[in-house]
Amino acid sequence: MFNKRLVSFAVLLATGALFLTACGSESAAPTAAPPVVEQPADAGLALLAGTAKSGDAQPKTGDWATGPDGTANTAPQEVARKWVQLKSSEAGALAPVVVNGADLTLYRFDKDTAKPSKSTCAGDCAKTWPPVLVAPGSKIFLAGVKKSAVGTVKRDDGSLQVTIGGWPVYRFAKDTAPGDTKGQGVGGTWFGVAPNGQKAPESNESGEGPSRTPEPSEPSGSEPATSVVLFDAKNFSDNEASQGVAGNGCKNVGRPGVASSIVASGSLKIWSQKNCEGRSLVVDGDIADLGKVGFDNDIASVSLG
Repeated sequence: MFNKRLVSFAVLLATGALFLTACGSESAAPTAAPPVVEQPADAGLALLAGTAKSGDAQPKTGDWATGPDGTANTAPQEVARKWVQLKSSEAGALAPVVVNGADLTLYRFDKDTAKPSKSTCAGDCAKTWPPVLVAPGSKIFLAGVKKSAVGTVKRDDGSLQVTIGGWPVYRFAKDTAPGDTKGQGVGGTWFGVAPNGQKAPESNESGEGPSRTPEPSEPSGSEPATSVVLFDAKNFSDNEASQGVAGNGCKNVGRPGVASSIVASGSLKIWSQKNCEGRSLVVDGDIADLGKVGFDNDIASVSLG
């Protein structure tokens, strides 16, 4: 009994000594703040193939929301953060570059980091470069941007900022019309963001420059698609009509022979004739220019699922 009491007393003395050392010593190392961890894009968010228009997004919400002064900067948060669009397109000399639902160019900042994702633009910086923000349960419409490239990161104020390839993305307040790229190269640190998160290439960087039309997406080994959106114009443009097809098996297109680009969440086979006959081609994901694969204005049916 005596030995047990002695052991217990020794344990209490040791515990107290450790407590005093941790709390009373000025030289004790401070506890490190938890790192900012990139949040998976599907954490309460819906990633949808297609554009906001083809997905019937509610007018005056998301990227289409504006405030009393007619700008997106003053739109109510609860309305503006309902959805965002990430679409591969071209703007000015940049191609491909990601634009939002209002066709405004999106940018990345060299002083941020991608691994781990971290935004360093706040305060006055965020007024000039508004971060692309979403709320829990929001939608992200994707056209020409792979789902695997999209994520979110929690900012210092607790809001969720969209990332592409790990890089937080922003608008530029002085870009007011589609095609504006006034933020390109500002301070040597701001650049249009490409669909993979890298800096968008400029067509005048060399003598010939890259093609202004984005190349077809690289195969991703994805699951068979159960839906596809067909756009009458190249580069998933909403300036002309679009149509959707969903289900499993062979599906005829409502308006055959008019598609110039497609958005799909996986692989599918496209056919030149109805009832899945004629020429065919297996494609995987989004195709910004069907002419590059020999199927411009030549899809009459698709095989899904």
